[in-house]
Amino acid sequence: MIYLDNAATTPVRDEVLEAMLPFFKQFYGNPSNVYSLSLLARRALDGAREAVAKAIGAKLPAEIFFTGSGTEADNLAILGLARARKDLGKHIITSAVEHHAVLHACDQARSEGFEVTRLPVDKFGVIDLECLNKALREDTILVSIMLANNEIGSLQPIAEIAEILRKHQAYLHTDAVQAVGHIKIDVQELGVDALSLSAHKFGGPKGVGALYLRTGVRPKAIIYGGGQEHGLRSGTENVPGIVGLGKAITLATEELSMNSKLLKEKRDYIIKEISRDIELAKLTGHPERRLPGNASFVFAGVEGESLLMQLDRQGVCASAGSACSASALGVSHVLEAIGLRPSIAKGSLRLSLAPDITYEDIDKAVSIIVKSVKKLQSIAPKATLRKFVQEVEGAGK
Repeated sequence: MIYLDNAATTPVRDEVLEAMLPFFKQFYGNPSNVYSLSLLARRALDGAREAVAKAIGAKLPAEIFFTGSGTEADNLAILGLARARKDLGKHIITSAVEHHAVLHACDQARSEGFEVTRLPVDKFGVIDLECLNKALREDTILVSIMLANNEIGSLQPIAEIAEILRKHQAYLHTDAVQAVGHIKIDVQELGVDALSLSAHKFGGPKGVGALYLRTGVRPKAIIYGGGQEHGLRSGTENVPGIVGLGKAITLATEELSMNSKLLKEKRDYIIKEISRDIELAKLTGHPERRLPGNASFVFAGVEGESLLMQLDRQGVCASAGSACSASALGVSHVLEAIGLRPSIAKGSLRLSLAPDITYEDIDKAVSIIVKSVKKLQSIAPKATLRKFVQEVEGAGK
């Protein structure tokens, strides 16, 4: 098996699993109690909180709040902050290419009476700062723009957005689930008020995430109960998972410089090879300002699901876009937002690499992808192939 879907999830690293195991059986205490077994669990949570704060440049560990996922962190940031600030205004700004965790949270906010503006993007999936300027209103209370796109890998100008908002009342939240562990993250340099992350995207376990909240930024809770996580996320903490998150983010940060370089080299290699061997192929996302391990394409005359089935039968795991919506047949909202017509967007393929993948495996995967795409193109209507170049040239205009 050649695994090229690390944007969907990554395997738990051996060091992470080793750090987690004692907290399932040996140090299993509830961290809310006061006896020694529970205090050991509490210290483990404190250590993980410190690790996350250090990894993303937070000033204090108390600015880190653990959640059950990146999706929950997004919901807490958007719905929690909107509800907490509704007396100041009821306008939220986001983008057309956000993860559904953000878009659907904004839809929920709209159903509660908030107004939501979705900013358009250019052909690379990047927002226009002037468009943001024009969308801002006196009653804008929250701007939520993702740091890195989960499908096409494009990076957004978050620091520039923060500069625009510096003299505005609106808070800035960024969904950094795809970015943390893969590019340098410093919340002070980014200038964000809130940032979401998820452990399983960088070698940690599934079912645990975190939300950074700058000191003084206080959303309303969206889960009620025992008041854990300083009242913002009730429920007994997932101690093993949180320990795993802390270990994984520490390792990812320590190895970031080396891994980022390796990923960029391998990403550029796979892009070059596929673009050379498949004539009717288009790279999606920004050609340079993109995640180091993301290579995403659309192919003429190809249906994404059929391509994935072909690849799976030959031992290649990849994606047609977001793993969170893979079961929902239809065209990606991200590809539509960058101007691709449905006839093109349905032929998408996302390859997301791990640093340790070998060039031998990349070459095998490229060979399988090229043969599979050409096989599917050979049975596609000729008119579809002829229109591809014309439609791609018109995309994003």
